[in-house]
Amino acid sequence: MERDTPSKSGKTARKVPRKGAKPYQRPRGGPARPVSELVPQIGRAAFRRYGFVQSSVVTRWPEIVGEHHAKVCAPESIRFPPGEKSEGILQLVVLPAHAPLIQHVIPEIMERVNRFFGYRAVAKVKMRQGAVKPPAAQEKRTTPPSLKPIPMELGDSLRDIGDPELRAVLESLARTVAQKEEDEQG
Repeated sequence: MERDTPSKSGKTARKVPRKGAKPYQRPRGGPARPVSELVPQIGRAAFRRYGFVQSSVVTRWPEIVGEHHAKVCAPESIRFPPGEKSEGILQLVVLPAHAPLIQHVIPEIMERVNRFFGYRAVAKVKMRQGAVKPPAAQEKRTTPPSLKPIPMELGDSLRDIGDPELRAVLESLARTVAQKEEDEQG
């Protein structure tokens, strides 16, 4: 502990440590933090070590390739050329019986992964046969479709979209835009 020593003028001059007292040291690492704050950082470091720049590729694999393919194959790593973040090699673990099927859909898997990233992240896919852990059963949180009709001028253009998930998102967006326009006009 430290104590103040009064000077001749009666004002406190400087702090003089008591005999045997340890000087104050700031605690290491700051205050305690919840584990929930630390886990994403730990997971991010582990995923980077094993070749995943974005851990969401692993966690969202069933969304990327579909439930059927996610049951029989899983991503193991993505290896990029040194200093690059594109034109990588995706390593997949595939159930042995399903390897020929997955071999035929590799171009589609590459396209879906690249669409997920938003750029050409994967240029090649390598397969390794092995055990695949089934994806965790997640509750599907689908919102019920809106009862409001889609405006006619938007509905025709949305019918041409082949991807049902993309079409549903765009229809929802069209409904929201139409609703806001109605609110502004009346």
